[in-house]
Amino acid sequence: MRPEVKKSNLSTEFKTEERCYIAETANDSGDEYVSISRARVEPGVTTAWHKLKGITERYIIISGQGRVEISDLAPTDAIEGDVVRIPADTTQRITNTGQIDLIFYAVCSPPFQTSCYVSLEEDFRNPNGNSLY
Repeated sequence: MRPEVKKSNLSTEFKTEERCYIAETANDSGDEYVSISRARVEPGVTTAWHKLKGITERYIIISGQGRVEISDLAPTDAIEGDVVRIPADTTQRITNTGQIDLIFYAVCSPPFQTSCYVSLEEDFRNPNGNSLY
């Protein structure tokens, strides 16, 4: 890792199939240990069930409020200042339960790679194709 002040650039934000918006803050050769992205979930939206193969993730809630679902852990409310720890290969999603955007930083170690993302949406559908949640 090299010393650096990595500037945020929210103009790079993009919508994902996961139903949230991502702006990558730091996911480059400047830090081989972690990647950091800013995530934004609109009010009433629940992200897709997914897991990250071999990647541990931490959410640092910046604003808004949500309900986190992680594997067998009971659904848990999270607010500004809370840290959510998600072990590698663990089923997860988050719902914005508030009236404003839920914004958090996702810190991944090792750094996030698209090839490690596993969508689990099909695993949570009933035979009629409707979400079980």
